[in-house]
Amino acid sequence: MKRTILPLMASMLLLLAVSSASAQLKRFSIGPYVEGGFPVGDLSETHNTGIGAGLNADIKLLAGFTATGSVGYMHFPGKDITLDNGVEAEVKSFDAIPVRLGLKYKLFSVLYAKVEAGTAHLTKEDAGTAFIVSPGVGVRILMFDIQGKYEAWFRDGSAGFLGVKASINF
Repeated sequence: MKRTILPLMASMLLLLAVSSASAQLKRFSIGPYVEGGFPVGDLSETHNTGIGAGLNADIKLLAGFTATGSVGYMHFPGKDITLDNGVEAEVKSFDAIPVRLGLKYKLFSVLYAKVEAGTAHLTKEDAGTAFIVSPGVGVRILMFDIQGKYEAWFRDGSAGFLGVKASINF
């Protein structure tokens, strides 16, 4: 449990430190998000739609670029499946604490493309860490941000999902 709480606390402290240091700048925003993850590939055969929430921050850079970071919690419930030998089995759900850093590029007006990478700290019996890669596109209008993405987690193979993430940035 300490292995999953420590990265979460460190990320939150980093976001708060950057927030207080940049409070006078209008180039910084921070806020909560919610997301849904729709499994694809092998993950879709064993798990249902995932849900998550967390905190993200953006720092505007030069020439349409924005640095972004987030920390949150994600839950994917398991499915009841039939094995090849006809036996019914219940796949356990899994939970993770994803920590992502990335870069957004404003394509025009409100539309942007983004790529993020990071780690997902798996909790419960599957404790460990997965590497995250997540490209996507989004729309930001004033303080509201919605994005569509593909997110891949690599650990003893790969798992992926299509995601929708909505946030409010202050």
